[in-house]
Amino acid sequence: MQLRHSFSPPDNARLAHLCGPLDEHLRTIEAAFNVTLQRRGEQFRIEGARGVPQQVVALLDSLYARADRPLGAELVQLAVTSAMRQAGTRSRTATRRGAAGSTDAATACTGSDDLLEGDAPAGPMLHTRRADLQGRTANQVQYLQNILGHDLTLGIGPAGTGKTFLAVACAVDALERSSVQRIILTRPAVEAGERLGFLPGDLTQKVDPYLRPLYDALYDLMGFDRVTKAFEKGLIEIAPLAFMRGRTLNHAFIILDEAQNTTPEQMKMFLTRIGFGSRAVVTGDVSQIDLPRGSKSGLIEAERILKRVKGIAFSRFTRVDVVRHPLVARIVEAYDQAQLNADPANPETPSA
Repeated sequence: MQLRHSFSPPDNARLAHLCGPLDEHLRTIEAAFNVTLQRRGEQFRIEGARGVPQQVVALLDSLYARADRPLGAELVQLAVTSAMRQAGTRSRTATRRGAAGSTDAATACTGSDDLLEGDAPAGPMLHTRRADLQGRTANQVQYLQNILGHDLTLGIGPAGTGKTFLAVACAVDALERSSVQRIILTRPAVEAGERLGFLPGDLTQKVDPYLRPLYDALYDLMGFDRVTKAFEKGLIEIAPLAFMRGRTLNHAFIILDEAQNTTPEQMKMFLTRIGFGSRAVVTGDVSQIDLPRGSKSGLIEAERILKRVKGIAFSRFTRVDVVRHPLVARIVEAYDQAQLNADPANPETPSA
């Protein structure tokens, strides 16, 4: 299917911002939608499977409306992800309504503003250095609502779905509002399939490599200087999971990251650390377990044991919630399909 589209009146500055350096943004859209996208001045020609060019036109309209300034690669990638997700939702809706004579989902995808609604669905806004921070997908919005409304939330899903980042954002928000007195971030010190041996330096230097993702999130949400001062004042603490035993954590926001690499004993130990006035979030990806072969994951067992316990919320993410590069969603989908082919009877049970 071939479709031609033009912007009128043409604005050369907006067109340049829309296309990106050396048409980088157009190439991103081409790869994501598997189309051929050609431009001559303000004229665009899109070739692709039935219905897809209309989706690309709607996306181009949306980005053009926001192109009064240069568009960052991250913004374009998030817009692409949102457009593909909403197109998939419309397609499923149209399929269900097909017997009633509803219009084709692809032809319904014509509103330029509607495509980017998925970038900022209604949900809680968080007080961090990122003023625009909120859930970008329905599952992310539900995840934030679960964290704000429950003392314990488990976020389970693939890489790139914002599990850790949004949990840290909620912790920063709670600290800013004085809802808690400190933030405690922890994760098991398990290598991802490698054995690094003994690391040089003091204790902090030894465990820092395992906790670096948590530092990165804090720096992004608070800024380096504020994070440094918060550490000095004891408002933020980052420690390996082994250091949690014997503690009772009151009036704190506690996050256990990479929980798929805990043992059942470690998970029980962590969950029983929660004290008065505290809130805890457990995040993990059960498809990336780095425990020795044959070991049980504490996260999988906790989900099974605690699923009927009142006061605990579960948030499950899928590849459609991936907000990184669109390629990440396709990688996750490929691995999920490979897992399904390897174990069709139980596709959600990962190998250790």
